Amino acid sequence: MILYTSFLKPFIDFLAALLGLLLLSPLLLAVWMALAIANQGKPFFFQQRPGKNGKIFTIVKFKTMNDKKDDLGNLLPDAERLTLVGKIVRKTSLDELPQLLNVLKGDMSLIGPRPLLVEYLPLYNEEQQKRHNVRPGITGWAQVNGQNAISWEQKFELDVWYVKHLSFLLDVKILFLTIKKVLVSEGIAAEGQATMEYFKGE
Repeated sequence: MILYTSFLKPFIDFLAALLGLLLLSPLLLAVWMALAIANQGKPFFFQQRPGKNGKIFTIVKFKTMNDKKDDLGNLLPDAERLTLVGKIVRKTSLDELPQLLNVLKGDMSLIGPRPLLVEYLPLYNEEQQKRHNVRPGITGWAQVNGQNAISWEQKFELDVWYVKHLSFLLDVKILFLTIKKVLVSEGIAAEGQATMEYFKGE
């Protein structure tokens, strides 16, 4: 396991991310242009996220929501800011593809617990903190077992289970299950919401 997590997994991540960016460049360009039009010239979303051992990095994704605000200057609810193009991009998980750049930089892995918001860090209990013992991933065990359609508690249990059982065969299984999930568009949002609700701690 140590050989895989310390050497083989990072090497596979780098090669796969580089190959993915090269092969998918026409698709990435098309999505980039469509979102630039839909979001008034803002096709990308940048945000600080915690990585391995809680180290902060900047994640990059395609921007699926515009920045429309109410009369008081507050952002409108997610469901109202999600553009038509954004809905398609999110449903097909194309919004995640720019994170291949994060994988190339070594901030992320192809497979691992999803990097969540920085403000969640002090809310985790000791067990939940273990999700940061490995590099975060574009997809992971929680994503193929419900993604945003399961509770936070279930998601964290799945994340920690992955950390404790990480292996090459498990990563291969997650990869194929991810392809299946994308094809059938399962678990994109929590029930009754456009996105996942905020984590408020226990």
